[in-house]
Amino acid sequence: MGAAIIADGRLLSAQRAEPPHMAGGWELPGGKVDPGESDEDALVRECHEELAIKVRLGRRVGGDWRLSGRSLLRVWTAEIIEGEPRALEHLALRWLSPDELYDVEWLPGDRPVIDAIVHDGLV
Repeated sequence: MGAAIIADGRLLSAQRAEPPHMAGGWELPGGKVDPGESDEDALVRECHEELAIKVRLGRRVGGDWRLSGRSLLRVWTAEIIEGEPRALEHLALRWLSPDELYDVEWLPGDRPVIDAIVHDGLV
């Protein structure tokens, strides 16, 4: 699951710390769903664990984005309702304005989502 966290017309991006083959790449914050958890509950939990924030989810961005034969990325827009994002599990965080969205090296699985965010005018 991924969160397109938008504030003041900017999108929050997160630089991966691991695994080694993905380290340094940029992604939308999020993570995996635990057994018995809904996608939405997992995304709210992951944002809290990774960024020390509480978010309110908005609408889905696109459909199911295929990452591999076994995994899908589902993305929701999100707004911060409590806290200030901190890079607890990432190398860095960066707020990107619309003209900066392609200034970072997005991971291949996230790039189509960024294109959809731009296409839909979400940022």
